[in-house]
Amino acid sequence: MLQTILRWFDSGVGSKTDDESPDWSRLVPFIALHLACFAVYFVGISWIAVVIAVASYLIRIFAITGFFHRYFSHKAFRVGRTTQFVFAAIGASATQRGPLWWAAHHRAHHREPDTDMDPHNARRGFWWSHIGWFMSSTHFRTRTELVNDWLRFPELVWLDRFDLTVPVALIIFMYLLGESLAGMGTDGWQIVVWGYVVSTVVLTHSTLCVNSICHRYGRRRFETRDTSRNNWIMALLTLGEGWHNNHHRYAGSARQGFYWWELDLTYYGLVVLSAIGLVEDLKGVPQTVLEEVAER
Repeated sequence: MLQTILRWFDSGVGSKTDDESPDWSRLVPFIALHLACFAVYFVGISWIAVVIAVASYLIRIFAITGFFHRYFSHKAFRVGRTTQFVFAAIGASATQRGPLWWAAHHRAHHREPDTDMDPHNARRGFWWSHIGWFMSSTHFRTRTELVNDWLRFPELVWLDRFDLTVPVALIIFMYLLGESLAGMGTDGWQIVVWGYVVSTVVLTHSTLCVNSICHRYGRRRFETRDTSRNNWIMALLTLGEGWHNNHHRYAGSARQGFYWWELDLTYYGLVVLSAIGLVEDLKGVPQTVLEEVAER
């Protein structure tokens, strides 16, 4: 049955490579995580559980968009080693594997976007680009040849090798936090369900929507060689990643909302970190790129 589901994910456009059968070690926990969302009917809801769930989402998606994506994948700014590790660990808590795995696959995506060499080739269909690629065996290993620049940091290699360590630590933390707040109408399991389970499922699909929705729905400002589009709804949900056509035109910028009216909360967060000295050399968008639109 699971084989059938994976075949359904694939629209049949484009050729398959390597072993694209389901990776059970990832597929079963992924399904279990989604089923665990139904636990909200048993643990109930409280205002503090919702606040913690939202905070958990925002903190972790900032680590994914700002650091896993703009820093580890594209080096759009510079940070010190301690800051690098802290945000790599926060990003790992999102349960999207380690920073090296994430950056390697994203770099592969930019090398040959929307081709058979692209891990989440959007031309193969919505479900493949959204989740099918993520669950296939062929994309399990970290393509270390694409992230040689990060292999000199043993702490990043460790995070990548033991990528479940931080999510497990987060679950334990959420439980202890809930127990400590028992006097405020919550408990450990309620905070685990809302602060980790529900928050992580929403976070995962928000991230994956950039690969699927932002290659199908939205507007194209730039004539890029891929199907990337700007989608303001996804930009709101992902703190700025929805300006995807902008990003594919100039991936080296720390800012993906190229204009003031394109809300990019991740960039604003990086500006704050820059103001307090944790981030340096935020790379911008060259004027020549912005002038391309004016010339059309």
